[in-house]
Amino acid sequence: MAILNCKVSLVEPMTDTVYRVRLLPDGEFDFQAGQYLLAVMDERDKRPFSIASIPENKDFIELHIGASELNLYAMAVLDVILEKQQLTIDIPHGNAWFKKESQRPLLLIAGGTGFSYTHSILLAALAENPQRPITIYWGGRESIHLYDLNELQELSELHPSLTVVPVVEQPDETWRGRKGTVLTAISEDFGDLSEYDIYIAGRFEMAKIARERFCNERNADKTRLFSDAFEFI
Repeated sequence: MAILNCKVSLVEPMTDTVYRVRLLPDGEFDFQAGQYLLAVMDERDKRPFSIASIPENKDFIELHIGASELNLYAMAVLDVILEKQQLTIDIPHGNAWFKKESQRPLLLIAGGTGFSYTHSILLAALAENPQRPITIYWGGRESIHLYDLNELQELSELHPSLTVVPVVEQPDETWRGRKGTVLTAISEDFGDLSEYDIYIAGRFEMAKIARERFCNERNADKTRLFSDAFEFI
């Protein structure tokens, strides 16, 4: 692990509450796709954020920060980024990284900015084996919260092995995709998950329900379910 000081090269609002942030570390860094870093506020206050970029990209580290009055924990980090144009990070952390040695079909599940975790794994998996079957479900409360959906759809056009399933809980009249929750959509689409490697990022409650439902109802292999949330639930 390393403590690095980073310059901020980009802060891009993707919605009214989600920001794409790119950091330029002042030293060498390494991580596995699917790991996270800690934003260092002080010696005893370090806050986790999934890394959205891939390890092979040494030019920058990308984060997707969901910051609002309902998430003051992340808002405080964004305030530091905007005010100081720099951030100290502790990298890497997390055990739910992409397992390159497996060639099982991939099921990636993201809720909200949990997409940053699955984004890193998705890019790493496509680089490792473009023919490997990958299905990604991304859920948001409203369609605007699926902030990088265009990129996903472009990737699916380039890679026939990739299936993208966006799901919206509170759709407006213009939404033509799936409605409801990602877990309900997956249960509707899959009768058996025993052959899949499954990566999950979102609220701890979602990860817990997914593990119980997939293992008990869809024969998922518990040892092939990966989520940092499982360290805490």
